[in-house]
Amino acid sequence: MSDPLRIGLVGAGPWGHLFTGPMLAEAPDCVFAGVWARRPEAAHELASAHGVAAFTDLDALLDACDGVTFSVPPDVQADLAARAARAGKAVLLDKPVGLDLGQATELAAAIDEAGVVSQVIFTNRYYDSMRAFLDAARQFDGYGGRASFFGNGCVPGSYFATPWRLEHGALLDLGPHVLDALDAALGPIVDISARGDVQKIVFLECAHEDGRMSQAALCATSNQDGGLCVEVHGLRGRRRFDAGALAPDELRAEVHTASHRIVAEFVECIRNERPHELDVHRGLHVQRLIDSAAAQLAAR
Repeated sequence: MSDPLRIGLVGAGPWGHLFTGPMLAEAPDCVFAGVWARRPEAAHELASAHGVAAFTDLDALLDACDGVTFSVPPDVQADLAARAARAGKAVLLDKPVGLDLGQATELAAAIDEAGVVSQVIFTNRYYDSMRAFLDAARQFDGYGGRASFFGNGCVPGSYFATPWRLEHGALLDLGPHVLDALDAALGPIVDISARGDVQKIVFLECAHEDGRMSQAALCATSNQDGGLCVEVHGLRGRRRFDAGALAPDELRAEVHTASHRIVAEFVECIRNERPHELDVHRGLHVQRLIDSAAAQLAAR
């Protein structure tokens, strides 16, 4: 039997406390190797909560790991994940993979050059209900769809209101979830148009490669709890995924499943040296769409 792989955590932000830290601590498929953060006191706090080592040197953490995941702003992730890849470590990335297309492109190139495994945590994609929805959508003769994501992550003072979210708003924060889901359900998005205000509400219209169309609405300043909702429509009705409609116990079960599945699939890809469906190039594709939409909003 192979020894469990060692996975470390880079960063100790809100997501690290809420999700990635507990995910690694509870995963049966790996050993939580420790935490490094730009603020040593933050690394110590998160590491102590899970009984693991806090590293004061990033290279020391990388030396102790087979792979790393991240709880840092997108631009910091793009830089540090490239550094981890060059050190030969597999990278489990948060979304978006960079702050802009240039950073995402450079990160993908560094990962490709290093030949390491990459995987992106589009959290909803690891839910049982989302996977069942996508299986149904791919077998359904749908001609289009719509999606929405309303939340409060960009409201000053809320838990996730970090500086990059406050500056860039819903498109960069929630857009990856929405665009990835529509693309997976209806086929690759080849063109996108955008209207609105990233600090208020953004409307997207997407053209998919087979002629299907979809629309989406995003808002991260709605000052309410929310979730991703995706629908595919056709002559035989619709297929629907709605995370916001899950009862609290259902949502807890889905998050638990997702956290275990993310690590299990990451470990499997590392062991088998094979790419994951949601690798850095998936993140890069989504980043291209976001950059195109962002440019349109800035030009209006």
